[in-house]
Order: sequence, then C-alpha cells, then structure tokens
Amino acid sequence: MSVPEVNAAVAFGVLTMVSWGIWIVVGNAASESMDPITAAAISYIVAATLAVGYVFLSGASLSITPRDGGLAAIAGVFAGIGFISTYVGLSRGSATVVSTLSAMYFVVAAVIGMTILGDEVTVTRVAGVLLALLGVVLIAR
Repeated sequence: MSVPEVNAAVAFGVLTMVSWGIWIVVGNAASESMDPITAAAISYIVAATLAVGYVFLSGASLSITPRDGGLAAIAGVFAGIGFISTYVGLSRGSATVVSTLSAMYFVVAAVIGMTILGDEVTVTRVAGVLLALLGVVLIAR
C-alpha cells in the first residue's frame, strides 16, 4: 500500500519543523560556548555530509545542467549567509528573537513571488504577510 502524497508532504513538513526547532536550540547553545562562525561551519559540514550521503543512498540523479547547478549554488550562497547570520545572531541576542525573525523567510519569498515572479497579489496573501509580521512583533517584545 502506498502512502498518499499529501501525507508524505505533511510528514516531511513536520520533520522539517521539528528539526529546525531543535537545530536553533542546539545552535544557540553552541554559539554561546564557542565562536559562532566556527559553530556554523561545523554544523554546515555535518549537514552537507548528510545531504551528500542522502543523495547517494536515495539514488537521486546526479545529472545536472549548468543552469541547474548554478541555481543550486546561488541557493547555497544564501543558505550559508543565513546559516552564519543565525549563529552570530544567537551569540548576540535572544534565541526567541533570532529564530522568529529567521523563520520569516517565507514572507521574503512571498514578497519576491508577488513583486518579481508575477504571483497573483490577493487580499488573503497580503493579509497573511501582515499577520506574520504582526506575529513577529508580538513574539519579539
């Protein structure tokens, strides 16, 4: 019996949520006990090792075009900047504030989608962005 796609998406979404939640707490402890940039580098090395291992164990395709590889590399640059910024932020402030602000990446993606990529701007989407921003203000206080 196969698992329905929605259930698999929900399961991986929940795993992602829990993993990021644990990561920020452990990353906070690491950034308080050692240089935050070194902590970020160690975390990234371990994460990259797991990702590469998963590619080989899962049988994922290793066929890429220059465009695909370039897009993935650019994504990696921004992931690295975000990763380092998170660790440095944790070493200088509250995990509640840093994690809440960093979790707002979806607002950045939504705004880029609506302003640059041509996604439809709807009242519901704008309200969602505004409510998310309000949530950040309330949590960060």
